[in-house]
Amino acid sequence: MPIGNIISVLIFLPLVGALITMLLRSESQIKWAALITTSVTFVLSLGLLWGFDPSLGTGTGPQMAEVYSSWFPDAFDIKYYVGVDGLNVLLILLTTLLGPILVLSSWTYIKKAPRGYYTLMLILQTGITGVFCSYDVFLFYIFFELTLIPMYFIIGIWGGEDRIYAAVKFVLYTLVGSLLMLVGILYLGNAAGDAVNGGVFTTDWYKIVQYNPDASTQTWLFFLFAFSFAIKVPLFPLHTWLPDAHVQAPSGGSVVLAGVLLKMGTYGLVRFCLPFFPYASQKYAMLIAILAVIGVIYGALVSRVQPDAKKLVAYSSVSHLGFVVLGIFAFTTEAMQGAMIQMINHGISTGALFLILGMMYERRHTRMMDDFGGIAKSVPILTFFMVFSVLASAGLPGLNGFVGEFLILVGSFKSDVIGNPFLIAAATTGVILAAVYLLWMLHKTFFGPITNEANRTMVDLNWREIGLLAPLAVLMLVLGLAPSKFLQMSEASTESIIQIVDSKISAMTEFESGEPVAVGALSIDSDQQ
Repeated sequence: MPIGNIISVLIFLPLVGALITMLLRSESQIKWAALITTSVTFVLSLGLLWGFDPSLGTGTGPQMAEVYSSWFPDAFDIKYYVGVDGLNVLLILLTTLLGPILVLSSWTYIKKAPRGYYTLMLILQTGITGVFCSYDVFLFYIFFELTLIPMYFIIGIWGGEDRIYAAVKFVLYTLVGSLLMLVGILYLGNAAGDAVNGGVFTTDWYKIVQYNPDASTQTWLFFLFAFSFAIKVPLFPLHTWLPDAHVQAPSGGSVVLAGVLLKMGTYGLVRFCLPFFPYASQKYAMLIAILAVIGVIYGALVSRVQPDAKKLVAYSSVSHLGFVVLGIFAFTTEAMQGAMIQMINHGISTGALFLILGMMYERRHTRMMDDFGGIAKSVPILTFFMVFSVLASAGLPGLNGFVGEFLILVGSFKSDVIGNPFLIAAATTGVILAAVYLLWMLHKTFFGPITNEANRTMVDLNWREIGLLAPLAVLMLVLGLAPSKFLQMSEASTESIIQIVDSKISAMTEFESGEPVAVGALSIDSDQQ
């Protein structure tokens, strides 16, 4: 198999597995088909590590790329164009890693219509992997929309009491944003085609990035794209769909939502908003940064008063991803590196927290923290993984959460764009508040006296559940103690994005109004192409 084809296999193998599960009758066969499919996909994805060169930046073109130009009429430069670079390689690996974990976490949890559940989970994995691999903006949009359908049904069929409300709210929020992005794609493809592609409509990322729109065009296109991605993150005040979706979703749905689905928003900001609309991105960076910091503090404060442990962790995602957005719009290598690694860190540690809360719910059929207390005496192994995950999520030095937050805060402080010391100081309080609400949850549920007799007889983790959490715990430790190998994978690509932004802004000229305007097609230096 040509090395480039591995990307397409990673995208569509789960879809093949979904077709197989639809044909199977036995519940056992369905589960094993899903587990084998996701496990094989993960093993194959490890090949990216051997074929990936971290020294090549984004501007050099994707690695292991695969391009098919004949799938669309010749009047449109729309192609099947997939590959990997430093911006997406770790996100792809995280997606494939979570695949078998999600299947095993649902092994005894999902009893209603397992065929439909596992089929939808596999389709969802195809959509998410496709989003991260796409270098054609229209192809990205197709995969972006594909993720809506399975997630809607996963929440709406296997969710809690208010699952229909949460599912509809999730779809409406995301659909409105993505339709606005589609308008931007259509305009941008036409304008870029006229400027750099001989008048042929194009959605090729590498052609669009050579197009330098004027200031006013950049502004409204930036907001069309950024609004869509901000909903997906979600960025304050567009976050209100997330707690409902998390609380009502089944355990596996919450894990995939926190683990990788939200990262589609932050990834989109880096991949599209910054290099396509650099002037607007920097002009409105302070606004975005302020909203991000508000989200950091607001998410932490609201988490502290939640009686529902799952809703507490849901609001913590608003806080943690606020750090990621802050790092993206700092426009420094350190902060953007921190944002990229924090996407992975959040997916691992928060995914582990949702897994643990799902295991607790299976045993006690409640998420209310007042119904627990003192269970550390009954479930010591579960307690170990919970303490470990809480400390990682709180940013304890030596574990994964510390690395990303530290780089984001340091890089943001050095930023010429958003480097306001009061703003960064306010963001830093989010680290303290995270420790407050996470340790409060830990004490309230696991320590103190046993006030409910049912907690005395709770069953500890079995080998299947230990096997789910162990690789995530190992990654939390490895990313915390030896982050350099992971940071190296994205360093050249994040530097390329910043160089593209700088070169496009410097290419814009000054007119009497003082407003930068387009200079037509932009020639990117050879070291960026």
